Amino acid sequence: MSDEEVEQVEEEYEEEEEAQEEEEVQEEEKPRPKLTAPKIPEGEKVDFDDIQKKRQNKDLMELQALIDSHFEARKKEEEELVALKERIEKRRAERAEQQRIRAEKERERQNRLAEEKARREEEDAKRRAEDDLKKKKALSSMGANYSSYLAKADQKRGKKQTAREMKKKILAERRKPLNIDHLSDDKLRDKAKELWDTLYQLETDKFEFGEKLKRQKYDITTLRSRIDQAQKHSKKAGATAKGKVGGRWK
Repeated sequence: MSDEEVEQVEEEYEEEEEAQEEEEVQEEEKPRPKLTAPKIPEGEKVDFDDIQKKRQNKDLMELQALIDSHFEARKKEEEELVALKERIEKRRAERAEQQRIRAEKERERQNRLAEEKARREEEDAKRRAEDDLKKKKALSSMGANYSSYLAKADQKRGKKQTAREMKKKILAERRKPLNIDHLSDDKLRDKAKELWDTLYQLETDKFEFGEKLKRQKYDITTLRSRIDQAQKHSKKAGATAKGKVGGRWK
C-alpha cells in the first residue's frame, strides 16, 4: 500500500472513533429517572397482619380448590375405572356365554353327525344283508335252473342218441352185406346194375319228397296269409256293425 492509502485508512478510523465518543457523551447527558420509595398515605395505618392473613386465606382457598379439583378428578378416574371393570366383566360374561353356546352347538352338531353316521352304517348293513340274500336266492335259483338245464340237456342228448341209434339200426337193416366174393363177372355186372337202379330210385324219391315239401310250405304260407286277411276283414266288419245301429252312427 502507498502512503496516501495508509493515511486515508487512518483518517477513516479516527473519524469512526470520534463518532463513537460523541454518541457516548450524548447518552451520558440524557436525564435518568429517579427511583423513590412509595409514599404511604398520611393519616392511615397499614395493617400488615391483615394483609398477611388475607394472603394466607387466599392461598388456602386456592389450595383447597386445587385439592377439591384433585379429588374430583380422582373420583372421576375411579368411576371410569369401575365402569371399565364393569364393561370388562360384562364382555367376559358375554364371551363366556358365546363360547358356551358355540360349544353346545358344536356338541349338537357332533351328535347329529354321529347319529347320521350310525344311521348310514345301519342302512348299509341292511342293504348288504338284502343284497346277500338276493344273491343267495339268485344262486339257488340259478342252481335249480342249471340242474333242470342239465336234466333237459341230458334228456335231449338221450333223445339224440336214441334217434341216432334208430337211424343206425334202420341203415343197418337196409344196408345188407353184398356177399360178392363168390360171384362171377356177369353176376357182378347184374349186381352193380341192381345197386345203380336202387340208388337212382332213392334219388328220385328224395327229389320228389323235396318238391312235395316245398309245395306244402307254399300252401301253408298262402293259407296263413289268407287267414290273416280274413281276420282283418272280420274285425273291421265287426267294428263297423258295432258303431252303426239302425242305419245311424252312435
